[in-house]
Amino acid sequence: MTAAATLEWFRSLLWTAVVASAPAVLATVVIGLFMAVFQAATQINDQSVAFAPKAIGMVIALVVGGPFMLAQMIEFTHRVFAAMARL
Repeated sequence: MTAAATLEWFRSLLWTAVVASAPAVLATVVIGLFMAVFQAATQINDQSVAFAPKAIGMVIALVVGGPFMLAQMIEFTHRVFAAMARL
């Protein structure tokens, strides 16, 4: 295996990690943004006010986006094992 092939696999690994984690990260970022605006508007500075909606949103995102995330990881794993078989 050449250095270029190794770098390509590493790039593919990182891209799969970004795509697989996107639903959970995006849901948390969007909810965090709305909670920050809400806290600024109401001047509530309690950390638990922002944490609870983010935690609930993360769980919902994992339940809804879980099959997509799992499919991405399975597809990458299939490609890795297929490449290992060719070596």
